[in-house]
Amino acid sequence: MRRQIAVVAMSAAALGVITAVASTAARPDDDPVRLTATPERVEVVGLPCLPSSFQLGMTNVGSADLYADVELSAGGPVELERGLMSSWLPAWDPDHTVTSRVGITVPRDAAPGSYDVRATTDGAEVTVPIEVLPQPPKGPGDNLALGEGATASSTHANFDVCGAADGNTSSADWDTLTGWNDATSRVFPDTYDIALAAPATVARVETWTLDSAQYPAARYGLRDFDVQVRVGGAWQTVHEVRGNTTGRVTSAFAPVTADAVRIVGLASNNGDYSRLVEVEVFSG
Repeated sequence: MRRQIAVVAMSAAALGVITAVASTAARPDDDPVRLTATPERVEVVGLPCLPSSFQLGMTNVGSADLYADVELSAGGPVELERGLMSSWLPAWDPDHTVTSRVGITVPRDAAPGSYDVRATTDGAEVTVPIEVLPQPPKGPGDNLALGEGATASSTHANFDVCGAADGNTSSADWDTLTGWNDATSRVFPDTYDIALAAPATVARVETWTLDSAQYPAARYGLRDFDVQVRVGGAWQTVHEVRGNTTGRVTSAFAPVTADAVRIVGLASNNGDYSRLVEVEVFSG
């Protein structure tokens, strides 16, 4: 929902994420709060399911407990999920850092470039460089679903609905909450939809369900499901999968112009949840 991109919700390998040093403003000797950011540099892409984030750290380096308010501001097209963060900071010894996630998005038409996010409190500041990257190609042979807007019938609280559209097909990363898990145990059907950027020719869907040494598909993966495409506002089933025990299922069908793809989970191998690691869509 998934996937940690400080890192772009897409795997770091796919985007070549690089870290650099964030700048921290000088603070007076008597300033009790230290601010940090992890990672110190963030990359983001202007697609609905390729958001990014960093962890803001707040440390009380003084001798008295305090309550800190941190104001957040962003430059250019960068949008933040919040503008203010507050936390109680005990004066523990050794010093203890309280961290909180700061989500970052940019609109689809955001111009590539470098921008800054600033976090400030009384006497302390940290600046996080944000690099807006060009959108990944979506031509023949490319994954048309990558980073596009995902919706689902329900999503487990530990996951993100974008987790199965973030470019990460590795079940080994399931414990880091990449992928999608529905929220209604032992209740089927479940649906997972990805809306394409524009109507496109679709002829193949790759469905990746949970399958690792720790969580084998024969026990935790989707067993029965339908692959559907939306044509003229109506859903059409293009492949029915039954009795699956593998982690990856290829659905190839006659090319059709569609604007969305849906996976309909009908049963899992242990009867509890629908689990998707990734859904990929191709024109051929």
